[in-house]
Amino acid sequence: MNYTILLHACCAICAGYPIQKLKEEGQTPLVYFTNDNIDTKEEFNRRKEALVKLCRYMEVDYIIDEYNPDLYLDRIKGLECEPERGKRCDECIALRLEKSARFAAKNGINAFTTTLVISPHKNYDRITDIGTEIGRLYNLNYTGINFRKGDGFLKTNKISKELNLYRQNYCGCRFAKNHLKEVTEYGM
Repeated sequence: MNYTILLHACCAICAGYPIQKLKEEGQTPLVYFTNDNIDTKEEFNRRKEALVKLCRYMEVDYIIDEYNPDLYLDRIKGLECEPERGKRCDECIALRLEKSARFAAKNGINAFTTTLVISPHKNYDRITDIGTEIGRLYNLNYTGINFRKGDGFLKTNKISKELNLYRQNYCGCRFAKNHLKEVTEYGM
């Protein structure tokens, strides 16, 4: 298959509309699930299974990268207490986009992007800056598509609900999960 773009997928919920949009634009995406930030193997597997179900339904090829949480923990060492959307998150995003770019370059795919930008909880501009810089390092085109435009977040949620996909309520890392717990318990 001649893929035109590698789509890093953080989860099935976020991937539905981006896959649809890329296909509507005439792209042939290869979905790449690489998420060493996820706090447990069980959570990783739940998200992986949901993504596989989505990709089969949408008739797109996918690759599931090996789960190696030590890569993430080494990368963010010293940043564990950073607030959400801070330096820890930047490093987490950079790790996943670097792995995606490396995979794309190794497999002759000249462009890559990420589903992370569809979330209203993520900073589109910051992710695009990180992706663009990584693209330069690997001589690839980071395609900064704002999948939120045109009600993308609503559309992706509709797809995930129609397929009854697993729905998580945090990005995946234990630090975000702990922050969510604090907000819930203490009304922060």
